[in-house]
Amino acid sequence: MDQKTISTTYCENYFKRNRFNTREVHIGSVIIGGNHSIAVQSMTTVDTMDTQGSIEESIRMIEAGCEIVRLTAPSKKDAENLRNIQDGLIKLGYHTPLVADIHFTPNAAEVAAGIVAKVRVNPGNYADKKKFEEHDYTDDSYSAELERIEKKFTPLVLLCKENEVAMRIGTNHGSLSDRILSRFGDTPEGMVESAMEFLRICIKNDYHSIALSMKASNTLVMVEAYRLLVATMKENGMNYPLHLGVTEAGEGEDGRIKSAVGIGALLEDGIGDTIRVSLTEKPEAEMPVAEKLLAKFETSNLNEFEIDDSEIELPYDPFHYARRETTEVLNIGDHHVPVVFADLSSVENIKPSHFFGFGLNYSVNLDKWNLSDAAADYVFIGEQKIDFELPGTIGVVCSYENWKANYQDKKGYFPLVTKEKVADLDTSKLFFVKHSAENLDVTYLKKNPSAVIILESNFTNKTQLYRAFSAVLANHSIKNSVILTDSPNTKDGETFQLWSSSNLGSLFIDGFGDGIWLKGSFPAQLINSTSFGILQATRRRISKTEYISCPSCGRTLFDLQETTAKIREKTSHLKGLKIGIMGCIVNGPGEMADADYGYVGTGVGKIHLYKEQNVVRKNVPEAQAVDALIDLIRENGDWVDKR
Repeated sequence: MDQKTISTTYCENYFKRNRFNTREVHIGSVIIGGNHSIAVQSMTTVDTMDTQGSIEESIRMIEAGCEIVRLTAPSKKDAENLRNIQDGLIKLGYHTPLVADIHFTPNAAEVAAGIVAKVRVNPGNYADKKKFEEHDYTDDSYSAELERIEKKFTPLVLLCKENEVAMRIGTNHGSLSDRILSRFGDTPEGMVESAMEFLRICIKNDYHSIALSMKASNTLVMVEAYRLLVATMKENGMNYPLHLGVTEAGEGEDGRIKSAVGIGALLEDGIGDTIRVSLTEKPEAEMPVAEKLLAKFETSNLNEFEIDDSEIELPYDPFHYARRETTEVLNIGDHHVPVVFADLSSVENIKPSHFFGFGLNYSVNLDKWNLSDAAADYVFIGEQKIDFELPGTIGVVCSYENWKANYQDKKGYFPLVTKEKVADLDTSKLFFVKHSAENLDVTYLKKNPSAVIILESNFTNKTQLYRAFSAVLANHSIKNSVILTDSPNTKDGETFQLWSSSNLGSLFIDGFGDGIWLKGSFPAQLINSTSFGILQATRRRISKTEYISCPSCGRTLFDLQETTAKIREKTSHLKGLKIGIMGCIVNGPGEMADADYGYVGTGVGKIHLYKEQNVVRKNVPEAQAVDALIDLIRENGDWVDKR
């Protein structure tokens, strides 16, 4: 694939945000695709057979801004009860369209197609009740499987077409069929083909009221899969609307950052027609988060710089991760994880206590610094002074004048200069140079390999500006490291996290960026945790335990929020470990494909424990399951005691 093909395959213009022009699809009274605004949706968590509970929860969601309500339908009875829920909502004046979520049960899907506005099917398990024993498929056996799937799926397609009901073909990374895995592996390519198999059956029957999704808990896999899906559709003259979401994103700050990284990376490229922010919280908590993320793209919040991209080509493959090759300078660039910056330039009389929010804690009694796994690597002090010793792990960056007057002979202190001052420096040593992303004159860097670029912009199309800048560096064969900065124009802390995650997420996913520097009038701890959260969500730097927890639904067999909190309390110090917490077997070993350990509800009060995708303890009583999970982690040598 040549670079020009790469640069135009999935994105209308890599350096300008143009929305992918999808076809309109009606979901009851809501239209997605085309020029319609991006719809926000979520999913109920109560048992679908609890009619009143489902109605009440749906109303809370609708009043919080939910435009499409999804409910699980694991059986025909559940599907039939959707009519009672829908009638109850209409009676109370709520006409929001309902969606039936289907796994494993075609008969439930066919019932739902006569009731609700949309049916969601998972191509990995709609026609496959269990894993097949055959893994090496011949062309004939593979074709036979496709014929079996078509026979199983076509009745639903015809019902949806007859009843004017929409459908979402929703591929999940963790539930690909053995047939797909045998040919494509556990890959974005496999995810796309899984959806295309079902989409071809729909098209064969002239049914087109379809939306597609490519969900994964790994943001790199998720983003690459959506990109590849769009490229595949464009190649085949298709333009079905897209439902965006990071599945099993988790709770709290982690879930918000991870969702904003994945969803935001696609929105930045004009991809997406409806979104669901999946949080392990009450479903009505998801809508405000989704709305804040979408507000970033509202016209009133945009201040964009027009890029002259006439001679710029994308320098990397957007479908497969590869880190940009950079020159190593001290602990920056090359194989080093991206560094994190703290900013104390507005603090007068800097004291050791000011570093606490950035993960560095000074003990007066012990005269000792303690560093957390999320400790900043560099601190910018501007014109301020530091009159105490810092740990050798942290570098101090000053204005050029401050550095020259006070710190040029002190180890661990470095100047931040404009390019006009570069000539005054010993350029064999590390220094930082401010550079506006709009300025594409980078030739001076060729003679200064020890310069680390602090890339900044006041414009809101940062993703495109920084991407264009990376392309210009590649075109000139310049390998200087780059620190990505961001300072979203907001006074709300949650919005700050969402917008900065969206701005920088796709850049780190594409291997660009050797550090992060977030700025804003927020507590140091919020800025620092957001910085490390973005790097964790993009898999560029792991600083804590990762929890892959589903957002709960009517299939959930235990209290996900409470259980996640219990597991987090005991395991949050296990840096780099990935723990999947799944409410039922549907979101079990498959959906947590990326996890090291799994905690999965399999019956009321019963838990299966997994090591990777293999069940190792079955039907553990819920009251004992968290401790049993800890024992399992110990037995496999992954446990360390808290410091």
